[in-house]
This record gives sequence, structure tokens and C-alpha cells, in this order.
Amino acid sequence: MKLTFPDHFWWGAATSGPQSEGRFNKQHVNVFDHWYDIAPEDFYNYVGPDTASDFYHSFREDIKLMKEVGLNTVRTSIQWSRLIDDFETASLNPDGVRFYNDVINEFIANDITPVINLHHFDLPVELYDRYGGWESKHVTDLYAKYAEQCFRLFGDRVKNWFTFNEPMVIVDGEYLYQFHYPKIVDGKKAVQVAYNLSLASAKAMAKYRGLDHNNAGKIGIILNLTPAYAASDDPADQAAAEMADLWTNKLFLDPAINGHFPEKLVTTLKQDGVLWQATPAELQLISEQTIDQLGVNYYHPFRVQRPEISPDSLMDWMPSKYFNNYEMPGRVMNVDKGWEIYPKALYDIALTVRDDYHNIPWFVSENGMGVSREERFMDANGVINDDYRIKFMHDHLTWLHKGIEAGSNCFGYHVWTPIDCWSWANAYRNRYGLISTNIHTQVKTIKRSGRWFADASKNNGFDA
Repeated sequence: MKLTFPDHFWWGAATSGPQSEGRFNKQHVNVFDHWYDIAPEDFYNYVGPDTASDFYHSFREDIKLMKEVGLNTVRTSIQWSRLIDDFETASLNPDGVRFYNDVINEFIANDITPVINLHHFDLPVELYDRYGGWESKHVTDLYAKYAEQCFRLFGDRVKNWFTFNEPMVIVDGEYLYQFHYPKIVDGKKAVQVAYNLSLASAKAMAKYRGLDHNNAGKIGIILNLTPAYAASDDPADQAAAEMADLWTNKLFLDPAINGHFPEKLVTTLKQDGVLWQATPAELQLISEQTIDQLGVNYYHPFRVQRPEISPDSLMDWMPSKYFNNYEMPGRVMNVDKGWEIYPKALYDIALTVRDDYHNIPWFVSENGMGVSREERFMDANGVINDDYRIKFMHDHLTWLHKGIEAGSNCFGYHVWTPIDCWSWANAYRNRYGLISTNIHTQVKTIKRSGRWFADASKNNGFDA
């Protein structure tokens, strides 16, 4: 039986500026550039973002390879630290303007729709040093100025914009769990940053909608959704899952789509003495500037159980005081990455968007499998036979298809990533691409999964 997807389905892939371009000709340093400069030992094999996949120099050849693996859409990001000269005025860096114009034009010339995200964890470090980064509402204004420049420069050709990729990761990585610079542990700051990111997104959308020539386009946000599954039917486990869902998913989903934060979460944060500082005018803006379409990044489920100790215990505030991770016996794992593989969650997400979020148009903006030492699977012709990645995509797309058949308004699927890319502190430890990269020679070779994806795209589906 063949599974056929809707007409004009997005068969695409996602990457980002800081993970693909390299640092060439950048006027400014982002937080990851800076982190590598001061602590290269924090990065796997001491590999930093300096060269990445060399997309800055090889984008024309790379985009041709992307076309060869069947991509009709590609999501990437503009680097704030590359495009802007002066952050206060949002004056432009000429080489940044040239580069992104060239990239967008090259995608279009290859009949690939460019999908552009404006922030992929890569805050310019100067804005952190001056203002505390996303702790500052002034930075949300500077971000809106930068976003407006992007809309003015590229909005005649780019019709699909996204304000942020995975804002939850900024909150968790930078302010709670120490996996992104500056590795702070401060629950109250984390809550304020979460609010400020929603505010910044709303400010950018207001700029977009204020420009007449962009009316034909759409703007949204990309959220990493990790369905929270309770370990059991016990009320304590169910309550833990509810709080986990409020924090990890609804904290950004609800304001983006419904225009307000979840009431129960707001009440809890207020009772805990950590609720963000907000003004009526800001909340009004958030209520007015809801998204046109949603990007969903999904990699693994979030299984939780009751916390080991009561949340009423004396402790510094962390959202995880309300829930604890649960490792389900017998789960299927991607052992290299340490993530459970659970494709049915895409179906559950599809129904949640359908039933709880007005069936807003949405697409899978990232889904992929990171595997280390892929040279283990290279044949005599130099092709990586990554059948495990084909199975991963096949199984997730099969469950996604069930969700679409059930009426969920999903219009696309983007694998992470087109070409093996640099990945934050993990560098190149795990590879995700449909196309492999030799980071020493920058030779790029299509994997077996790339050929499979090209066939699926050409046929708008595959055999179940």
C-alpha cells in the first residue's frame, strides 16, 4: 500500500546559519562563537563553529545537492551577527546582505522554496554582555529592528518566516540545565526569559504585518514539542505529566496560537514567586500577534513520573520540582544520542494541534536521527548505507500520515538535516544529514537515505 501525502506537500530539510555557514566574514560574534573562543575544551574533539559545513563558500554546490535529494523546501536561518552592523540602529553589514541575497536567489533558481528563521540560539554575545541578553526587554526591541530589516530586504522572495527556533531550548540550556552558554542556573531568570522570547516574537510579527509588501507571506514560530507521557495512571504521575506539558509545550504554544499563557501555569508561577514582569500593553501585543502557521520539531517523547520529593520542599525554584524523568522499560533507543525513538508521538501531536489549537496549519520542521561513527556503514563506493535513518523517517512519516488522515492540517515534513552540520557543543559527534560531510576535506556525498528521500519526494509518498 502506498501512502500518499497532500498536494504541494513540503518534502524538505532544516539547517541553520550558525551550524552550516562558518564564521567567515562575520562582523560580530554570537554566544557560541564566544563560548568556543573561551572554552574550546567544552566542544567535542575541540571542533568549533569556525568552518562548520562551509556553506558560506559552497552554498551553490550544496544547494544543488539538496535538490538532488528531493528537497522542495529548505529551512535555514539568518544570523543576526552576520547581517547587522550596529545593533542599536540595525544598520546593515553589506557582505551579510550580499550573502543572504545570494543564498535566497540560489534556492529559488533551483526550484527550492526558502523558509527563513530569524533566531537559532545565536544571540550576538555583545547583547548578552551589555544587557543580559534575553533577560532584557530592550533586546526584544533590538531583535524586532533586526527582524524588520530581514523582512524589508528579503520579503519580496521569502514568503515563509519564523521568528524563533526552539525558544524552550534557550530557556533550558542557558538558564536551567547548563548545556548552552552562559550556563546559568536561575529559575526566576529562566521564567522572565521565556516571557521575553514570546514578547520578542510578537514584536517581530507586528513589524512583519506592518509592511504592506509582505502581505502575501506567512509568519510563525518553531517549537520543539515533546509530548509528556505519564509513567502510570496514578494521579501523582498524571499531575506530573500535566505540569511537564504546561512547562515544556504550552508555555510557548498557548501564547503563539491562542494569544495568552496557560492560566494554570501562570497561577503556579505566581504562587511560587517567580512569575515574569509583564505590562498590560505587552500582553495585549501578544494577544494580537498570533502566528499564521506552526513549525514543530520532534525527536523524542518526554516520559515523566511524580517527583522524588515534594515540590513544597525548601529548594531553589526549578520547573522540574514538579516532575521527574521516567525511563520506560523496553523502550526503543537511539543509543548514540540517548533518545527514545517513539514515532507515534507525531500522531499525538497532530491530534493535539487539531483539537486544542484550532487545527492551525503546521509542518514538521525538524525530525531526525543522529548517529556517531557513520563510516561504519560506508560501502566500497563511499556511500553511507544508513538504513536506520530510512526506517526512522519511514516510521515517523507513517504516523504523521495517520494524523493527516485524521484531519490534522499538516502540510510538510523537514528532516534534520540536509548536510551533516556542526551541532553546538556536540560538534560532529553525531551525524544527521541526508548528505555526509568530511569536515577535513569538505567533500560531501549523498547517503542512501538521501536517495530514499528523493524517491519519496518525487512520488509524494512511499510504500507503507
